[in-house]
Amino acid sequence: MLNDFLEANRAALIERCKAKVALRPVPRSTKVDLAYGIPVFLAQLIETLRVEKDSHVPAMDASPAITASARKHGDEMMHRGFTIDQVVHDYGDLCQAITELAAESATRISADDFQVLNRCLDDAIADAITEFQVQRDRQISSRERREEADRLGSITHQLRDLLGTAALAFRALKSGAIGTSGATSAVLERSLAAMAEMIGRTMAELRLDAGIPPRFEPIPVDRFIAETHVAANLAAAACQCDLEVSPVESAMVVRADRQLLHSAVSNLLNSAFRFAREHGLVSLKAFGAADRVLIEVRDKRGGVPEGKARALFASLEWDGAERLGLDPGLSIARRAVEAMAGSIRMSGAEDGGCAFTIDLPRHRTGPETIRNGVADGAHAFRAANDESSHPGAGGAISFHAARNPQLNGRCR
Repeated sequence: MLNDFLEANRAALIERCKAKVALRPVPRSTKVDLAYGIPVFLAQLIETLRVEKDSHVPAMDASPAITASARKHGDEMMHRGFTIDQVVHDYGDLCQAITELAAESATRISADDFQVLNRCLDDAIADAITEFQVQRDRQISSRERREEADRLGSITHQLRDLLGTAALAFRALKSGAIGTSGATSAVLERSLAAMAEMIGRTMAELRLDAGIPPRFEPIPVDRFIAETHVAANLAAAACQCDLEVSPVESAMVVRADRQLLHSAVSNLLNSAFRFAREHGLVSLKAFGAADRVLIEVRDKRGGVPEGKARALFASLEWDGAERLGLDPGLSIARRAVEAMAGSIRMSGAEDGGCAFTIDLPRHRTGPETIRNGVADGAHAFRAANDESSHPGAGGAISFHAARNPQLNGRCR
């Protein structure tokens, strides 16, 4: 009988299973003896075969002991860093070891015993995998909650610091002993501009993460650029940069989501201000090309160091002892533009500057074209969210390495 065969060869079967694990190239298992692994299952299998032999009644459900230990085995495997493949292979190795040893010793396994073996293996695998997935999902959910809490804590901490600085500056100005055109006034101005930037970026990021489709509307480009100019002047002054805004054709209209477009352009401008050399020049211009509207932000003196172009769309990049790259603003800008069926291109210039160009559809009149445009934008929005962790995926963004001097560390 199979239970007698398993009892007599228990140690040999366990050694065969260990040998099979050692021969498996990927993934590699550790040498840690798990408390609810194959040795425990083998003992429970022997007991199940004995009970069914004595009662002459096959069990319809899995043994409670097998179910409990398989779930604990799946939980243990997950927390020890194993993969779900290793959970399945553990039980498969035992099945192979039994059939191989039975064939070598000319031991016949009856159809009924083999059916019990398969049923117990199937039940154990199913229970172990189920518990493995449950624990893994809990672990992922817990990690995501921690990351979200850390992100919100960081935003709250930065806003609190900025608000505290602004309040102190305002209190000093309110006393009347300090003029409104001095350094204290500049501190207040920088703090308020930084808070506005952070709030706007966070709102856009929340919309993108939540999967809220863009709210398309026709936006006159000249008015939009004029409004952007007013807000950007504060950020430019805070980073001691000059901002140059070119005149815009009055009849040009872009089809876009106002909040997402504002977030994209503001993030590009703010990153240009940060990376510009002291008293550098940043330009903003918008122009039409066939059925497209192009909005360009160019840093004319300074910018991104050579070889760092692709890394700009990553949140942070470690380089030696200091963090280069930008805050998440550029990644949000890319996602926002792609959500509106557009793209961002980056190009370098011989003078060491670099330019980001937003490419969006020009507004077209007529109900049918607008409906088609909304559908296209929704599709692009889903794609932008799916690919948000892979900067430049799908060829939506083209890069050209810029020949630029070393990054200036101001205004970070």
